[in-house]
Amino acid sequence: MNSGEKASTELSGLVVIDKPSGITSHDVVDRVRRVYEMSKVGHAGTLDPTATGVMLVGLGRATRLLAFLQPLSKSYRAVAKFGVSTTTQDAEGEITATTPSRLSVQDVEKAAVAFRGEIRQVPPMVSAVKVGGEPLYKAARRGEVVERQARSVRIYEFDIEDFDADAQTAKVFVRCSSGTYIRTLASDLGDALGYGAHLISLRRMSVGSFGEDECVVLEELEKMGLKASVQHILSMKEALRDFPRITVDGESRDAVVHGRTLGPDFVVDRPGELPLHPTGAAGGRPPHEAGLAAGLPIGVVDSDETLLAVYRRSAKGFKAAAVFV
Repeated sequence: MNSGEKASTELSGLVVIDKPSGITSHDVVDRVRRVYEMSKVGHAGTLDPTATGVMLVGLGRATRLLAFLQPLSKSYRAVAKFGVSTTTQDAEGEITATTPSRLSVQDVEKAAVAFRGEIRQVPPMVSAVKVGGEPLYKAARRGEVVERQARSVRIYEFDIEDFDADAQTAKVFVRCSSGTYIRTLASDLGDALGYGAHLISLRRMSVGSFGEDECVVLEELEKMGLKASVQHILSMKEALRDFPRITVDGESRDAVVHGRTLGPDFVVDRPGELPLHPTGAAGGRPPHEAGLAAGLPIGVVDSDETLLAVYRRSAKGFKAAAVFV
């Protein structure tokens, strides 16, 4: 490897990966780490091993952006099987109940209406949610069932795209807030219909504005040389493209570099695509205004369009959350 290739350890940015089925999100990070020969790699949201689709993987300094990207809305396509319930709410689990169903597409569409908007979900036992400091999936491996608290999530879209009456399966499209379990959504929908259900396939279509069209297939990335794989890294600024932005120069730039609080008079540019939060409709305010009031991250760039920091609105102006220079 030449000296230019060794510079890969200094890379920072975002890679939009198309995760294959059969591996964990941690496996994806390990494989991307080997591609770019760097240790500082992370991801902005777990996908189940059997699931496929969009994963945001951060390199270098961009790993510090991942916590800001996790709350972005997600969209999925999935196939649910009615009449069969499993321990994991997907096809990997053991069957717990079989109730022959005779549902129509009208039945499913009517029941789906109740699952749009803000709903409450109980996290599945086979999940990374921690109770008492331990991930639920570890207790599940021991055969234990832990009491879990229901959490609020928001379903922006829940559409039945196709229904096979013979197989009793439905292909659905879901756009939802971060933290939503699609297999739980399918299971709860089946329970509401009186027959139970589980997922037989799941694909994440997008995270915020990052969609399939920007994905690089993991296996293809691994086959590229380092020079070609670098072309798939989005800049730090691009990684925050869904968020509001402030541009600074002169003394203001110096203040940001040193992490000082900015006054409240800076103009915030709002891109067209913004993170969607359950609080977005509070009081009838647009999502961006509700988000800014709640401390939505704001990218701070200089006149050269270099991302300097991430700030949040505070009572006195804008306060530094992370500085990158």
